[in-house]
Amino acid sequence: MQVILVGLPGAGKGTQAERITASFGIPHISTGDMFRRAVASGTELGNQLKSFLDSGRLVPDEITIEVVRERFKAEDAQRGFLLDGFPRTLEQANALDAMLDELQRPIDAVLYIHVNEDVLLARLTGRRICKECGATYHTVFQPPKQEGICDRCGGELYQRADDTAEAVKTRLEQYQQTAPLIDYYRERGLLYQIEGERPIDEVYRDVSRVLQSIER
Repeated sequence: MQVILVGLPGAGKGTQAERITASFGIPHISTGDMFRRAVASGTELGNQLKSFLDSGRLVPDEITIEVVRERFKAEDAQRGFLLDGFPRTLEQANALDAMLDELQRPIDAVLYIHVNEDVLLARLTGRRICKECGATYHTVFQPPKQEGICDRCGGELYQRADDTAEAVKTRLEQYQQTAPLIDYYRERGLLYQIEGERPIDEVYRDVSRVLQSIER
């Protein structure tokens, strides 16, 4: 099963991806996670990526495409995948089509999680991440028991550089480049729009129904 998750930053793609991976057994391929690992590695590519991520700008297509191409070579991706954060432009979509044509593994569904921008701004600027275990919290919607401290491991919570108000606004503006993708996949009969401002369980119920229908 080859699936793409589409939606503005903060729409809940990561949360839904965790459930999809657990239920359907396909790896979650997040370009954002891959970029952050590259930054942490301190390599030349990582240093190049850091300037884009910290400012909220989109990573150039040629860099993103090469990162994804390498990820597709991993053993776990041979049985299917859930793409999150790629493609973001029509150029990337065309590059993805070419890669998958070579592999003879067409896209089965594109899940578009729709959330209004004002809701996304509130979600992202309040997000906090544990430095030790990576657990996610929110200052309003899911605060830790003790401010600044992770409930799970006691690690320090921090705000990612790309979750500041200024960076989030830039990310949302930059992400408008993805708008043509919605029509691109809708015209191909692959797009399923999921309303993402509801409780997580309700969103996943609709996601699961779509995936079960294409799995048959």
